[in-house]
Amino acid sequence: MILIFGGAYQGKLDFAKETFSIAESDIYMCQENTDLDMSAKVLCNLEQMVLGCVKENIEAKDILTSYKDEIKDKIIIVNDISQGIVPIDPVMRAWREMVGRTMLYLAKEADEVYRVFCGIGEQIK
Repeated sequence: MILIFGGAYQGKLDFAKETFSIAESDIYMCQENTDLDMSAKVLCNLEQMVLGCVKENIEAKDILTSYKDEIKDKIIIVNDISQGIVPIDPVMRAWREMVGRTMLYLAKEADEVYRVFCGIGEQIK
């Protein structure tokens, strides 16, 4: 698995397309629910799926663990929402915390991890 993370609008998807020769048809854009299209090569905006998990009181890591075999060949792109002011809203705070836990799990399981800032990808694992 390859994990790509960074702030919003930092060029993560463009970096993935250029670096790993990704076509538009290979990309699944995650939504605010617990669904994942495991037939796609790339799971993009995984933090949106995590928000769906928070709202349904399900741990996102548990969903990803259930796909452990299928996820091994995926590229996962996540917006890092851990920076800045901690939200007052309990749901948004829980979302931020769960995204952090999910990224920790994914980074541990990943073969490669990239942080993208200003369109420049830096391999950190």
